[in-house]
Amino acid sequence: MTSHQTGIRTASPRKVLRVGGRVALPVRRVSVLTALVLFVLLVACSVATLSLGRLGIPLADLAGAVTGGAEGKNAFVIERLRGPRLVVAVGTGGALGLSGALFQSVTRNPLGSPDVIGLASGAGAGAAITALLFPGTVPVALGALLGAVLAMVLVHVSTGTGFRNPARLVVAGIGVAAIGTAITQYVVYAMERDRAAVLTAYVNGSLSARSWEDATTIWLVLLSVAPFTTLIARRLSVGEMGDDIASALGSEPRNTKTIAVVLAIVLSASAVGVAGPIAFIALTAPQIAKRITGASGPHLALSALTGALLLVLADLCAQQLPLFDNLPVGICTMAIGGVYLGFLLIREWRRGVL
Repeated sequence: MTSHQTGIRTASPRKVLRVGGRVALPVRRVSVLTALVLFVLLVACSVATLSLGRLGIPLADLAGAVTGGAEGKNAFVIERLRGPRLVVAVGTGGALGLSGALFQSVTRNPLGSPDVIGLASGAGAGAAITALLFPGTVPVALGALLGAVLAMVLVHVSTGTGFRNPARLVVAGIGVAAIGTAITQYVVYAMERDRAAVLTAYVNGSLSARSWEDATTIWLVLLSVAPFTTLIARRLSVGEMGDDIASALGSEPRNTKTIAVVLAIVLSASAVGVAGPIAFIALTAPQIAKRITGASGPHLALSALTGALLLVLADLCAQQLPLFDNLPVGICTMAIGGVYLGFLLIREWRRGVL
């Protein structure tokens, strides 16, 4: 009797990608195809970002401009105006998507993202306080990291069960996020008008006036963290079956969760440090990646690619659509992500999780 006749659905064949002698990663064909499609879309949106608009680089000159042969207006656009902005957008979106995938895997909850559980707001508050009290002396990214760590400590303590109870996690995270937002708004109000205007754009999530230094920061963090996420990817997949099963299979769920949370905090805080608390990329990217492939698991690489695509697309809309008129890109992602968050909340409530 065939599997079709019995109603049993066989899993699609997997190949194993080996990195050295100790890392073996199962690879599904649908995941590879999805990654290729996402990459092509990301390249297309990147080309549109550099070529559209009054200051856009003509397509005939774009390849030469990207490889260092730009002159005049094209050199200004690629080196100062849109080049750093695009590279920061790709890196920041990738970091947020990866951070969201790690948190959602650890909490086994689609709402367990840095946006919902207070990490992004805590990082924003830390960055704002640093800008107010130590202008030009302490890096904003360091303040964002400290704020993110403090926010996660508060969430961990206030739930009473760490990250294990999804409902308590969401409630505690919303409370911590509200505190972080209040602190940020107070700092904006307390600062001088000119500095407050700059900070206001930053705390809403902005990619304008980004520099190659910002691009270097986010990409160094992303490339440094990526190998560690690769090492724990298989353990995270096993951990989604439950701590008891993961322990029985020798996956050490506690250590794996701790490592994943630390990596997620570093990624999210770095993203906030260079671009501000851009909302909902970390929430939506992992869910989109999971729904496209239709398979279980954290989908770390696909989540990073999806996050990069979403942020570049949102920034393209912010630059080119009259409706947004150069608004901070975080407002664009907030408008889309708020609807998606409402959908997730209703679905989780119907399932009895909330």
